[in-house]
Amino acid sequence: MRKLLSLIFFVLLFTIESFANTSKMIFPSEDLLYEVSFLGIKLGTIRIVTEENETLDGKLVHKGKAYIDSYSGIPFVDLHAVFTSWFDPSITYSYKFNSSMKEKDYWLFDQIIFDYKEQKIKVEKYKKNQRYFYKEIKTTKKWNDGLSIFFLARQFTKSGKNIKIPTLMDKDTVYTYINFYGGRQNIEIPSIGYPVRTVHFTGKADWTGIYGLTGYFEGWFSDDEASIPIKAKMNVYIGSINIELIRWNRKGWVPPKG
Repeated sequence: MRKLLSLIFFVLLFTIESFANTSKMIFPSEDLLYEVSFLGIKLGTIRIVTEENETLDGKLVHKGKAYIDSYSGIPFVDLHAVFTSWFDPSITYSYKFNSSMKEKDYWLFDQIIFDYKEQKIKVEKYKKNQRYFYKEIKTTKKWNDGLSIFFLARQFTKSGKNIKIPTLMDKDTVYTYINFYGGRQNIEIPSIGYPVRTVHFTGKADWTGIYGLTGYFEGWFSDDEASIPIKAKMNVYIGSINIELIRWNRKGWVPPKG
């Protein structure tokens, strides 16, 4: 009996470890830098880092972090924020999300806990280290935060599906729609000296996010196992912005030639 239990335990561990590493897209230490522009005017950068896997409440999770910074001297734009997401190895739902955003001379801090065991989402907001908002949302669904969608989209790039993603944005439950029927396209960006083979998709954000991000968007991800986002177009307060990859650090990755 003891040998049988040991064998079952070993098989369970092997299964969990194998499941946690099924995606070749997730690559701890991956570091991607994007430049944001509007009508040719460079506004700032978005840096997305895949950090080492962690254990959260006894569960193995992936962890991603985004740094958003506007360039100095840009009229009407002064944006500095850090987002962190802890999401399931299936890359289809989140466990926890933190955001810090600079406002004048202090930082605002938000935290979202997806407590699936208790079937509720806990939303907290802090200003100058004082909590000023708390909300519990009852739910039986699995949810994504704004950053985890970045990884989910990469996971489903070649699925050929039209998906509806339950999304927790700010303090509301909403949806993100992505259509992966776009097909393959070759695109050119200044940081890569040749046409890149990509998979194109379109989508709609049924919510309003940072700097008024909302509505229609489209993207081009590398047509390979990494599914690196190469370029995107999104709508914000000032209009349609371009987001393009300008620097990357992922061991062994070379943009696929078109």
